[in-house]
Amino acid sequence: MSKIFTPTNQIRLTNVAVVRMKKAGKRFEIACYKNKVVSWRNKLEKDIDEVLQTHTIFTNVSKGQVAKKEDLMKAFETEDQTEICKQILAKGELQVSDKERHLALESMFKDIATTVASKCINPETKRPYPVTMIENAMRDEIHFSVKPNRNAKQQALDVISQLKEVMPLERVQMRLKIVIPEKEARKLKDKVVKFATKMETEEWDNGSLTIICLIDPGQYRGIDELIRSETKGTALLELVNLNEVVEGEELLT
Repeated sequence: MSKIFTPTNQIRLTNVAVVRMKKAGKRFEIACYKNKVVSWRNKLEKDIDEVLQTHTIFTNVSKGQVAKKEDLMKAFETEDQTEICKQILAKGELQVSDKERHLALESMFKDIATTVASKCINPETKRPYPVTMIENAMRDEIHFSVKPNRNAKQQALDVISQLKEVMPLERVQMRLKIVIPEKEARKLKDKVVKFATKMETEEWDNGSLTIICLIDPGQYRGIDELIRSETKGTALLELVNLNEVVEGEELLT
């Protein structure tokens, strides 16, 4: 009996991640590399060849059963297998074992906690919290559950707002350097002040203005758009650093 795959292909299609979609009454599957599907969906991986083990569409990957062209045409209105793969990647269901799902959720939980710890400080001590303390607060205080379909950065922002309700926590301030040309300096200064949480220095030189200030990270896009639109790109906006953290060793608890 002839086999669909040569031994080489059979080896290549082991240890796969399968993404499945049901459409037009049929089941379609694609064979992907493990850990690449989530990277593709989060736009971290842009090369589809790094995601797909093969551009072939299957009805059953494990049995090597290839989908018929007429079924693909009926369901997707195209025979372009790469385009169909992209649709399945975007909207299909990733098939993983319970153990893999648990490990993936645990990994994302740690990623979220690490992101929170890097973006926040204890406002009373001006020191960052240890990641383990953030993890404990996420579990015990706000009972946070990871949402696998959202990326870690988005969920970290949700966690920050929830943790603020139960512990002293604030975002690390951005320190910006802004140089405004003479023509717009005076009228723009008052608008910049409204974005700043603290004005550190203000220097005038032949009519141009250089400001060093602290802002909440959530205000960065607004101040960037203000500077760009008001000065037609002639002003300078530079991120000096991301921390107003007390120097010294962190407490490891």
